[in-house]
Amino acid sequence: MSGGGDTMTISLTPAAVDYIKRSRVKEGKEGQALRVGVKAGGCSGYNYFLGFTPDRRSNDMVIEYEGLSVYVDPRSLEVLAGTEIDYERGLLGAGIQFRNPRVKKTCGCGDSFTI
Repeated sequence: MSGGGDTMTISLTPAAVDYIKRSRVKEGKEGQALRVGVKAGGCSGYNYFLGFTPDRRSNDMVIEYEGLSVYVDPRSLEVLAGTEIDYERGLLGAGIQFRNPRVKKTCGCGDSFTI
Protein backbone atom coordinates (compact mmCIF):
# COMPACT_ATOMS: atom_id res chain seq x y z
CA MET A 1 0.00 0.00 0.00
CA SER A 2 1.33 3.44 -0.88
CA GLY A 3 1.18 6.14 1.74
CA GLY A 4 0.03 9.72 1.48
CA GLY A 5 3.63 10.97 1.59
CA ASP A 6 4.34 9.69 -1.92
CA THR A 7 3.56 12.55 -4.29
CA MET A 8 3.36 10.25 -7.34
CA THR A 9 0.42 8.27 -6.04
CA ILE A 10 -2.90 8.71 -4.30
CA SER A 11 -3.98 7.44 -0.90
CA LEU A 12 -7.25 6.39 0.70
CA THR A 13 -7.93 6.78 4.40
CA PRO A 14 -9.21 3.77 6.38
CA ALA A 15 -12.64 5.46 6.56
CA ALA A 16 -12.75 5.79 2.76
CA VAL A 17 -11.69 2.17 2.23
CA ASP A 18 -14.38 0.96 4.64
CA TYR A 19 -17.10 3.08 3.00
CA ILE A 20 -16.09 2.02 -0.52
CA LYS A 21 -16.05 -1.67 0.43
CA ARG A 22 -19.54 -1.33 1.96
CA SER A 23 -20.77 0.50 -1.14
CA ARG A 24 -19.32 -2.20 -3.38
CA VAL A 25 -21.35 -4.86 -1.53
CA LYS A 26 -24.54 -2.73 -1.67
CA GLU A 27 -24.14 -2.31 -5.42
CA GLY A 28 -23.48 -6.03 -5.96
CA LYS A 29 -19.97 -5.35 -7.30
CA GLU A 30 -18.03 -7.65 -4.97
CA GLY A 31 -14.59 -8.48 -6.32
CA GLN A 32 -14.47 -5.43 -8.58
CA ALA A 33 -11.83 -2.72 -8.31
CA LEU A 34 -12.40 0.98 -7.72
CA ARG A 35 -11.44 3.16 -10.67
CA VAL A 36 -10.38 6.66 -9.63
CA GLY A 37 -9.86 9.32 -12.23
CA VAL A 38 -10.56 12.76 -13.57
CA LYS A 39 -12.37 13.85 -16.67
CA ALA A 40 -12.51 17.18 -18.44
CA GLY A 41 -15.64 19.12 -17.65
CA GLY A 42 -17.43 21.26 -15.15
CA CYS A 43 -17.07 24.98 -14.82
CA SER A 44 -13.44 24.83 -13.60
CA GLY A 45 -11.88 22.29 -15.96
CA TYR A 46 -11.85 18.86 -14.26
CA ASN A 47 -14.29 16.59 -12.42
CA TYR A 48 -13.36 13.66 -10.17
CA PHE A 49 -14.59 10.21 -11.19
CA LEU A 50 -15.14 7.10 -9.02
CA GLY A 51 -16.66 3.83 -10.16
CA PHE A 52 -16.38 0.08 -9.81
CA THR A 53 -14.88 -1.94 -12.65
CA PRO A 54 -13.82 -5.52 -13.34
CA ASP A 55 -11.43 -4.30 -16.06
CA ARG A 56 -7.80 -3.41 -15.45
CA ARG A 57 -6.03 -1.55 -18.25
CA SER A 58 -2.42 -2.45 -19.01
CA ASN A 59 -1.13 1.00 -18.04
CA ASP A 60 -3.16 1.40 -14.82
CA MET A 61 -1.36 2.04 -11.56
CA VAL A 62 -2.75 -0.42 -9.00
CA ILE A 63 -2.93 0.28 -5.26
CA GLU A 64 -4.09 -2.44 -2.86
CA TYR A 65 -6.01 -1.71 0.37
CA GLU A 66 -7.05 -4.75 2.43
CA GLY A 67 -9.10 -6.48 -0.27
CA LEU A 68 -9.78 -3.36 -2.35
CA SER A 69 -7.85 -2.77 -5.57
CA VAL A 70 -7.73 0.81 -6.83
CA TYR A 71 -6.96 1.53 -10.51
CA VAL A 72 -5.70 4.91 -11.73
CA ASP A 73 -4.82 5.64 -15.35
CA PRO A 74 -1.59 7.61 -16.04
CA ARG A 75 -3.36 10.72 -17.36
CA SER A 76 -5.54 10.97 -14.23
CA LEU A 77 -2.54 10.29 -12.00
CA GLU A 78 -0.82 13.42 -13.35
CA VAL A 79 -3.74 15.47 -11.95
CA LEU A 80 -4.34 13.36 -8.82
CA ALA A 81 -0.73 12.85 -7.64
CA GLY A 82 -0.55 13.47 -3.90
CA THR A 83 -4.34 13.35 -3.41
CA GLU A 84 -5.86 11.82 -0.28
CA ILE A 85 -9.36 10.39 -0.59
CA ASP A 86 -11.36 10.37 2.64
CA TYR A 87 -14.91 9.65 3.79
CA GLU A 88 -16.35 12.24 6.15
CA ARG A 89 -19.58 12.72 8.04
CA GLY A 90 -20.60 16.28 8.77
CA LEU A 91 -23.58 18.48 9.51
CA LEU A 92 -24.44 18.72 5.83
CA GLY A 93 -24.22 14.99 5.21
CA ALA A 94 -21.57 12.41 4.49
CA GLY A 95 -19.48 11.60 1.47
CA ILE A 96 -16.17 11.10 -0.24
CA GLN A 97 -13.76 14.03 -0.04
CA PHE A 98 -10.75 14.61 -2.30
CA ARG A 99 -7.81 16.46 -0.74
CA ASN A 100 -5.76 17.34 -3.81
CA PRO A 101 -2.74 19.55 -3.06
CA ARG A 102 -2.55 20.59 -6.72
CA VAL A 103 -5.99 22.24 -6.85
CA LYS A 104 -5.69 25.99 -7.32
CA LYS A 105 -9.42 26.77 -7.28
CA THR A 106 -12.78 25.03 -7.22
CA CYS A 107 -16.07 26.12 -8.69
CA GLY A 108 -18.94 27.44 -6.58
CA CYS A 109 -20.72 24.09 -6.56
CA GLY A 110 -17.55 22.27 -5.46
CA ASP A 111 -17.80 19.63 -8.18
CA SER A 112 -15.02 20.79 -10.48
CA PHE A 113 -11.54 22.22 -10.04
CA THR A 114 -8.53 23.81 -11.74
CA ILE A 115 -4.88 22.85 -11.26
